[in-house]
Amino acid sequence: MEVLYINSSVLLVSHRPLNVTPQQTVYEHCKDMPTVIIWYLGLQFINMFLGIPANLTVLWLIHKNKGDSSTSDIFILHLAVLDMLFCLIPPLELANIVFLTTSSTWYVLRFFYGIKDSSPLFLSCICLDRYVAVVHPITFTELKDRQHRAVLAMAVWLITLAYAAAKCVGNIAHFEKVFTAMILTAFAFMVFCNITILWVLRQSGPGRDEKHPVKKRAFKMVLIILAIIVFNYFPPVALFPFQDYFSADVFSCYIHYLAFGLMDFSSTIQPMLYLSKEKMPRSLDCCRTSTTHVQ
Repeated sequence: MEVLYINSSVLLVSHRPLNVTPQQTVYEHCKDMPTVIIWYLGLQFINMFLGIPANLTVLWLIHKNKGDSSTSDIFILHLAVLDMLFCLIPPLELANIVFLTTSSTWYVLRFFYGIKDSSPLFLSCICLDRYVAVVHPITFTELKDRQHRAVLAMAVWLITLAYAAAKCVGNIAHFEKVFTAMILTAFAFMVFCNITILWVLRQSGPGRDEKHPVKKRAFKMVLIILAIIVFNYFPPVALFPFQDYFSADVFSCYIHYLAFGLMDFSSTIQPMLYLSKEKMPRSLDCCRTSTTHVQ
């Protein structure tokens, strides 16, 4: 079958290296530098074995605590669903990279890649919700019980599905610029929100005020979130705009899988972070109620 390639930047659309013939697998194309591909596939299977149960646990806890939950939980719930869907693809991805030469399965993979590419949008919604809560508490109180969060979540899903469908087609000229613009904008927005939150919490004296342990925990948690955002999303932000400075083989077999591997691993790290700040029930008989987390 014919493989769809339209320009030197199509890698960001197809996730398939350049110059791969219909008779050649991705692994065969990168046989001279396979280390990063092996590492990438290892991370994807870690995502499957840890990410799926972690995201299922997040969904269960949000459902269990729905009567006493954070306003950001609606975005965390949708993010967990998105990440769980993405965590289903490693077996197909392994087969496609190592064994298959047909281009038909890339349509399915591109759709799921498109879904994952859009996960920073839900993270941005979480950061925005926390930003308003900390920096503009009066406005947050007025909006707390409104339905705008559900509307915003549905709007993000519409954007996500439209983006994934367009990426699935795979022959839209310069479509890779959409991903670059989206990841750069979301990254800058998330960093701004979290740094501002840290500054405001710091002004309230989390290091000096012994009477506010909740603010101390919030300060530490936002600091961890900021570190994870930088760890998972900084590599594509830093590397993809400079794609033309790398050779085609180095970018497609090394830089590409390094950046996407770190970004995709957020499907495990994000639910683990949420669970780390939750007080889990001591038993799984569903008869005990876990306490809610801090806003």
